[in-house]
Amino acid sequence: MRPRYDQPMNKTAITLSPGSTVHLIGICGTGMGALAGLLVDAGYRVSGSDAGIYPPMSTQLEQRGIEISVGYGAHNLAHRPDLVVVGNICRPEHPEAVAAAEMGLRIASMPAVVRDLLLKGKRPIVIAGTHGKTTTTSLTATLLDAAGLHPSVLVGGVAANFGTGARLDNGPHFVIEGDEYDSAFFEKQAKFLSYEPDALVVTSVEHDHIDIYPTFEAYQDAFAQLVRLVRSGPIAVWAGSDAACGLMKGAAVEVVPYAAASDHCAVPPRLLARPTSNQAFRLIMDGADLGLFQTPLRGVHNLRNTLAALAMAHLYAKVDIAALARCLPLFRGVARRQELVATVRGVHVYDDFAHHPTAVRETLLALRGAHPTSKLIAAFEPRSATACRKLHQDAYAEAFEAADHAILAPVGRDLPEDSRLDTTSLAAAIANRGTEAVAAKTLEEVIERIAERVGPGDVVVLLSNGAFGDLRRRVPEALS
Repeated sequence: MRPRYDQPMNKTAITLSPGSTVHLIGICGTGMGALAGLLVDAGYRVSGSDAGIYPPMSTQLEQRGIEISVGYGAHNLAHRPDLVVVGNICRPEHPEAVAAAEMGLRIASMPAVVRDLLLKGKRPIVIAGTHGKTTTTSLTATLLDAAGLHPSVLVGGVAANFGTGARLDNGPHFVIEGDEYDSAFFEKQAKFLSYEPDALVVTSVEHDHIDIYPTFEAYQDAFAQLVRLVRSGPIAVWAGSDAACGLMKGAAVEVVPYAAASDHCAVPPRLLARPTSNQAFRLIMDGADLGLFQTPLRGVHNLRNTLAALAMAHLYAKVDIAALARCLPLFRGVARRQELVATVRGVHVYDDFAHHPTAVRETLLALRGAHPTSKLIAAFEPRSATACRKLHQDAYAEAFEAADHAILAPVGRDLPEDSRLDTTSLAAAIANRGTEAVAAKTLEEVIERIAERVGPGDVVVLLSNGAFGDLRRRVPEALS
């Protein structure tokens, strides 16, 4: 029997004994790869399959000794695993998901597995929002860890302090990135609704994942449901997001708005950061100055992420403020978030996950602040379901203003012309706002145009939520 949308696979809680075998379809996705690591830590035997394998997740899985099959099919299930986790990359006709059902294997979604096998007995701190989830989750976990609280963590990336995207520890807290994307084709609800948060961060709410949420109202409703699930609180929310603050009317727990001093706020912030330099700020809480904090992160968006993490660590986990001031500089960031991947002949090459126009704008502003006199070249791949569409065509035109040159890669999905992002028109619109821009026809052309434009001291940033044709390796090679 093939899985169907109207026949969820998780009507009962999942129970497995230690040593059971779990197979993950789509294991190299950031969330699924992190889950694989957690399952290994919890004592399960893990295997997986994926169509594409690339760092950093492939490296993490190899280090864990997890066997990965390249390509999909029934042959990957010959060992008859006790549980098959179906990633949200799968559609009902996915050959391996179909084979699992036809073989009578137990099937579950990723968030259901997290809820039933990993969160029991823990106090979940869920980090949600359109932007900044991965950095805020990693930072929150790092602060709690540095304070000696031994948190567990599940994040959609590789947190440098842990060397992985997931860790199971013996402390009471479980810091988890709350993704609003749907759970599986047979479980059409946001992932974060399975996590039953004890405390919550909402960094922002902007329309995203248009393939799942056709309207902004539908997107907001997922967050509204999440807010109502919070058990103890508090809920930390960015005061500069009207949409996020509007959802707090449904909260039954304490709400803690936070903001940077330059933000236009929908509500008065309880936590406020007043920058004193590019990477230092004074922390103000309820009007009282709590002292100077040094941060390793760049950009005002990361200042907000830092405030959210401090709110969870201090107001929820009760870590002393002075201890947090000592712990914050220890944070080493997250892979693919303003990650410096190479410096070749004086050219700095960064890799970043930014794909929504707001994330693109904030990332470029942060790098401009870090390299104020350098030529900044931004290569952007519109690959996500939202980025590929015309939904944010006008917003992207404004997003590249901090760059000197913008190179637009081909759209990463096959969509009808009337709904597909028009990169040629976008390049013209970007140029009209003062940034040189071009729409490349191939990835090879992207590399060529980068190489033509750079010189010693310049900065290149690769912006994509996917592998971007392995440009993080190929661009440095071309420059060398």
